[in-house]
Amino acid sequence: MAKKTIRNIPQERTPIATQDATGRIGNFDEVALGYSDDDALLEAERCLMCPQEPCVAGCPVGIDIPGFIQSIIDKDLRASYDILADSTLLPAICGRVCPQEDQCEGVCVVGNHLEPVAIGRLERFIGDMAVAEGWTSSPVIEPNGYKVAIVGAGPAGIACAADMAKAGCEVTIFEALHRPGGVLTYGIPEFRLPNPIIDAEFQKVLELGVKVECNTLVGRLFTVEQMRDEMGFDVVFIGTGAGYPSFMGIPGESLNGVLSANEFLTRCNLMQAGEFPQTDTPLGLGRKVAVIGAGNTAMDAMRVSLRLGAEEVHCLYRRTKAESPARVEELHHAKEEGVIFQWLTAPVEILGDDNNDVRAVRCMRMELGEPDASGRRRPVPIANSEFEFECDTVIYAIGTNANPIIGQTSKLKLNKWGYIEADKEQSTSLAGVFAGGDIVTGSATVILAMGAGRRAAQSMKIYLGINDLEDMTVSDPERQRIFGIDIRQKRFSRVRLPAQVHSA
Repeated sequence: MAKKTIRNIPQERTPIATQDATGRIGNFDEVALGYSDDDALLEAERCLMCPQEPCVAGCPVGIDIPGFIQSIIDKDLRASYDILADSTLLPAICGRVCPQEDQCEGVCVVGNHLEPVAIGRLERFIGDMAVAEGWTSSPVIEPNGYKVAIVGAGPAGIACAADMAKAGCEVTIFEALHRPGGVLTYGIPEFRLPNPIIDAEFQKVLELGVKVECNTLVGRLFTVEQMRDEMGFDVVFIGTGAGYPSFMGIPGESLNGVLSANEFLTRCNLMQAGEFPQTDTPLGLGRKVAVIGAGNTAMDAMRVSLRLGAEEVHCLYRRTKAESPARVEELHHAKEEGVIFQWLTAPVEILGDDNNDVRAVRCMRMELGEPDASGRRRPVPIANSEFEFECDTVIYAIGTNANPIIGQTSKLKLNKWGYIEADKEQSTSLAGVFAGGDIVTGSATVILAMGAGRRAAQSMKIYLGINDLEDMTVSDPERQRIFGIDIRQKRFSRVRLPAQVHSA
């Protein structure tokens, strides 16, 4: 067989079928319909199997991307799934919602000349096949007696829990909400990530023996220190995310009709507010909706608003489309569905009527100046450009902050923004307590949170003295060793003394 080159592979990226835009705003069915067998095989043939494997380095969880793609080419789809399962139990989820264009696909060698290989779509194809066929990849687990607590059933917690369970630990996840999944469940609408997919992939975590305690708010029912000491957990991982919404601090934010995208999406995704009064959660969505922000969460809020019956949905963003942090695909789908974009527009005040309901947003026109710390051109107000934008609902989607409960109820060291301080190995200021994901880095992506969860699991195993053969054989000349033993294995052991007995 001739060696693959950029000239003899399929030149065009294999398209993915989608629902028609005019019909899909009337339902919550998935928009992108996925690859067929033939589509996946054709796209897999575009991979050059380059020896450098930059895509693997670009993946936060280190998936053997050429390996799982080669198995598709070989038509051994079960083997492809097994390769994926070595690094992730959530391929159907990550294939849908991860920003591959900024990670594995962003460094794909094919992308230097053509469109990069559609790695995310191929991952989703295999993940969906595994769900449909009921495939699992559970290893033989030898219990070791260690107890592990995971705080938060989101992507970071799930990834950490899976790795610790595979290592033989008894793992319990504590989740504040009534369903596991974290941002996957409450933050992403079903037309992007169907709930049955979340449930099916989370079931694979349960099959490893992981226990889940929902409706359990750590920091209120008990503290991190109590988990580590009184409750008998040998190690604790905190992956609570960053779900505390940000606002601008402008006048009018307390008016009726102003809410955060977090609240809006949670009410709709997790509490079925769109079906009120058949369900218990009201929403009160207006006729004309303004969403402030232009990231993926803003796209979700706008597209949900359309599906819930809003007549007009507008995006107010102080920069241009080029600076928008949303995925290109999400921007494209939002525009197709009728979202109206107001670029270079910054709200300065929310205006109310006599009943304290939103009636308009006062805005200013902006122009772009020099780049700021984010690398994007700074928005600069244009003098005397204020105008009123009529609307009756305002949804903020400008980012999130750390939920303060864990920090308020423990002695964990926090940074100045309230996030938990953790080193590169995810260790915190408390011995035996590790943290990762958005509660450490601030709002990021699903796959980055999973990567942090896996790094934490590796450090937790070392802390417990569970030698991971793969880690121990890695040659790192900069890693300090004592008598040949990794310095990271030098830890303190807690000793519990019996209570003193006082004589009468």
